[in-house]
Amino acid sequence: MSDDEGPPMVKKSRIFYGSLADKEKERIFRGETSLGRAAVKAGIDAGNINIGGGESFDLEEHISERQAEVLAEFERRKRARQINVSTDDSEVKACLRALGEPITLFGEGPAERRERLRNVLSVVGTDALKKTKKEDEKSKTSSEEYQHTWYHEGPNTLKTARLWIARYSLPRAMQRLENAREYRSIPESIRTSQKQDLHKSLRSLNNFCSQIGDDRPLSFCHFSPNSKLLATACWSGLCKLWSIPDCQPIRTLRGHNTNVGAIVFHPKSTLSLDEKDVNLASCAADGSVKLWNLESDEPVADIEGHTVRVARVSWHPTGRFLGTTCYDKSWRLWDLEAQEEILHQEGHSKGVYDLAFHGDGSLAGTGGLDAFGRVWDLRTGRCIMFLEGHLKEIYSINFSPNGFHIATGSGDNTCKVWDLRQRRCIYTIPAHQNLISAVKFQPTNGQYLLTGAYDNTAKVWTHPLWSPLKTLAGHEGKVMGVDISSDGELIATCSYDRTFKLWMAE
Repeated sequence: MSDDEGPPMVKKSRIFYGSLADKEKERIFRGETSLGRAAVKAGIDAGNINIGGGESFDLEEHISERQAEVLAEFERRKRARQINVSTDDSEVKACLRALGEPITLFGEGPAERRERLRNVLSVVGTDALKKTKKEDEKSKTSSEEYQHTWYHEGPNTLKTARLWIARYSLPRAMQRLENAREYRSIPESIRTSQKQDLHKSLRSLNNFCSQIGDDRPLSFCHFSPNSKLLATACWSGLCKLWSIPDCQPIRTLRGHNTNVGAIVFHPKSTLSLDEKDVNLASCAADGSVKLWNLESDEPVADIEGHTVRVARVSWHPTGRFLGTTCYDKSWRLWDLEAQEEILHQEGHSKGVYDLAFHGDGSLAGTGGLDAFGRVWDLRTGRCIMFLEGHLKEIYSINFSPNGFHIATGSGDNTCKVWDLRQRRCIYTIPAHQNLISAVKFQPTNGQYLLTGAYDNTAKVWTHPLWSPLKTLAGHEGKVMGVDISSDGELIATCSYDRTFKLWMAE
């Protein structure tokens, strides 16, 4: 900027005096259009302003809706302040659970939880909580009615069988008690020395025979009453008889078409029973039950009536009755003399897996896939003891020769020992690292317990202290079944590795 130039021009602001309405009137009088109208007209021509629908927005109605919402919220808060909520946090959680709400939220404390319950009750009303409590009470009463024991009339053959079992079992019970008294009369020192000798021999158990039983896993093994034969069941559908102790095959029993679950000898087989008579019974996964003699490879009879898998068969000590367990939640008792089913007993909520008879013949014990066991009095039909305590399925049950101890093996890796006199579990053995597939008391006097499991081992436990004596390791697969010879000299184990092994003390 040079010095010759004058001072800068100052921009003067225009100031209008008077009313804008007067200015607008003057513009209209001169015929000039308003800028606002021109803008509105341009918007209408462009289609941005809709003037043809005649719609209007009722501002007062909108305001009244909002006012109603605000008033309803105030009323809800007022009701919430009047609702009494328990200060016990456990009761608050129970109420929230009953109302279908989460019992706790992340970072929520007891005070916030009470406030949330109060807000929920202010919305649904306090009557909702009372309704849920009434529904829970109704469901409890209905479940109690459902659990009520009921009976139905059985056939005359069942009554005859019950009387026959009673006449058979009472003298045997008297004889068992007499033997127990005689054993108690032996001096303590002699009994202790005998027990020490037994434990010493059990600690020296060794595998002296191992035999490949089939080309599929072996599921069961059972000694004959004279301890000179061993029967094995296989998933191939075959059953085989082996000579003991040289483990040579004698006969292959062909009749099943699918996995055989068990094969057992008649209590009098190889002792007083003729070889032409029924000496063995077997069951399979297709529901078939077959009876065999010792002379033929073919079954002599079939027991029909099962529609689903039969897991186990077991002979009553008399040899007249045969028990079967089925996956239809029941077990059955068959009278082989009358050649008919005399008892179809329910009582488990899932399939029944194993069945064992008391040595006197008076009781039957069942273990189910519902993790419960039951003890039944065959003379009256009543369930006299409920075995509750296992966390998973019961796969094996066995009575002790002493008459009052029961052992159960379960999928929870434990073996429980129950006392019939006290009607409770007296000891839990943390026996194995996997599912227990079989339990067996020593058949002569029950002075030790044998367990087999899916951890590829079988173990021997003392009675009554239940301490481990010996671990029978040698199988390369799951131990599916165990048995002890009637003289107590031999132990047999069969496995998923397709072999069975015999164990004997040195």
